[in-house]
Amino acid sequence: MSSTNTLYEQYKQQSIQRTHLESAAAVLSWDKEVYMPKEGAANRTQQIATLMSMAHELFTGNEFSDTLAELEQQKEQLPQDARRNVELSSHSHRRMRALDTDFVRRSSIVSSNAYHAWLKAREANDFSLFKKELGEVVQLKREEAERLGYEDHPYDALLEEFEPGYTAAMLDTLFADVKAKLVDLVQEIRAQQQVKDDFLYQTFDTQAQWDASLDLLRKIGYNFDAGRQDWSPHPFTINFSPKDVRVTTRVDENDLNNLLWSSLHEGGHALYEQGLPEKHYGLPIGRHVSLGIHESQSRLWENNVGRSLPFWRAHYSTLQSYFLQLKNVSVEAFYKAINTIKTGLIRTEADELHYHFHVLIRYELEKALLEGNLEVADLSTAWNDAYKKYLNVDVPDDKQGVLQDIHWAYGSIGYFPTYSLGSFYAAQFYQQAEKEINNLEAEIEKGNTQPLLTWLQQNIYSQGRTYDANELCQKLTGETLNFDYFYQYAQKKYRAIYFE
Repeated sequence: MSSTNTLYEQYKQQSIQRTHLESAAAVLSWDKEVYMPKEGAANRTQQIATLMSMAHELFTGNEFSDTLAELEQQKEQLPQDARRNVELSSHSHRRMRALDTDFVRRSSIVSSNAYHAWLKAREANDFSLFKKELGEVVQLKREEAERLGYEDHPYDALLEEFEPGYTAAMLDTLFADVKAKLVDLVQEIRAQQQVKDDFLYQTFDTQAQWDASLDLLRKIGYNFDAGRQDWSPHPFTINFSPKDVRVTTRVDENDLNNLLWSSLHEGGHALYEQGLPEKHYGLPIGRHVSLGIHESQSRLWENNVGRSLPFWRAHYSTLQSYFLQLKNVSVEAFYKAINTIKTGLIRTEADELHYHFHVLIRYELEKALLEGNLEVADLSTAWNDAYKKYLNVDVPDDKQGVLQDIHWAYGSIGYFPTYSLGSFYAAQFYQQAEKEINNLEAEIEKGNTQPLLTWLQQNIYSQGRTYDANELCQKLTGETLNFDYFYQYAQKKYRAIYFE
C-alpha cells in the first residue's frame, strides 16, 4: 500500500489532468457560441464529445478509482483541505460511475445537436424544429435520473449536480413562500402609478453600449487581464482557471437595459470565478460551492449593487457621457426606471420580483417533463398556459415563449431553481455585509466597491467548496437560507419607490 502523501499526489495529478481535458472542451464550447462558423458545428460536436469522454474515462477508470479507494481508507491521516477534496471527489465519483462512457458521449452529442436545433428553431420562431432534439434530451435526463438514483423524486437526482443537498420537496416549500408573499406585494405595486421608464427604450448606439458595459465591469473590479467580454445569443460566463474567466453579453439598440444588466450579471459570476483559490486549481475545493451560491454573486452585483441608488449616484454621470439621451434625466428618475415592476415575457429582462415567477414556471414544467406528466409535444402549450396563470400575459410566439432559454438544449434540467436561490442568498449575504462593513452604502456612493469585493473574496470566493451552500450561509450569516431576507429587502426597496 502506498503512503498517504504519495497517493494524494497521484490523486491531485489525475484530478488536474481531468480538469485540463474539461477546460479544453470548454474552450471549444466557448468558441462554438462566440466565433465558430456555422458549418463547423458537426465536427465541433464530435471534438467536444471526444474530450468529455476522455475526461470521464480518466475520472471513472481503474487507475483513478483505485487511488481514490485507497485514499478513502486513509483520509483521516490527511490535512483538512485534502480530506475535503477526497470526500467531494468520492461523492462525484460514485455519481459518475453510474454513468458509463457511452452514456456521457451520447449526452454530449445529444446536447450539441439540441443546441444547434434550438438556434435554428429560435431563428425561425418555430418550436416544432426543436421538438425532436428536446425530446431526446428529456429522455436522456430521465435515464440519467434512474442511473443516479433518488429517494423521493427523479428531479432530486439531477438537482444534486447544480445544488447539492437540495431536493424538490425543499424547492416546493421555497416556492410556496414566493407564491404566498410575493404575489400580494406585486399586486400592490401594480395598483400604484407606474414608474416612467420610456427613456430607456430609445436608440442607443451598439458601440457606445459596449464601451459603457466594459467601463461598468472595470468599476466593479472585473480583471480584464484575466478575462474578456464577447457577444453571444445568450449571455454566459465560462472559466478555464481563475486567471482566465470570460463573459459574454448581448445588445438591443432599442433597450438600454438588455446589455447593462447582462454585463453586470455575468460580471458578478466572473468575480466569483476570478476569486476562487488558485492553489486548489483542478481540485474540488478550487471550484464554486453550488450554482445557487454562484447565482447569488451575479444577482448581488446586478441587483443589490447595480440597481441601487448609491451605485448610480457614483456612476450616472459617466453613463450620461456615453448616452446624450440621458442628459436631462435625473439619477433618481433613472434609478426608479431601472427598478420598474411590470409583467413581461422574457426571464432575463424581468424585474427582481416577477423574475421568480419565471423561474417557478420553468421549475414546474421541467419537473413535469421528468415525471412523464408532460410530454415535449405539449410543452409550448403548457408554457403559454403557465404564463397566463402566473403572469397574466399572452405569449405571442415561440421565440418569446418556450424558445427563449438555452438551458434545456444543454440538458440543464434542475438548473433554473438556482436562479431564485441565488437572489435569496444574495439578499441574506448583502445584509450581512452591511453589518460588517462600515458605511458600505456610503462607500458605494463614492464609487468604491472594493470593500464589498474584499469582503466577498474573503468570506465566499476564497473558500471554494470548503463548505456546502447551507454550511457557508450558516457560517457567514448565522442561519441557513431564509426567504424573509429577500422579502424584507424587496419590501423596503420597492415601497420606497412606489409608495413614498
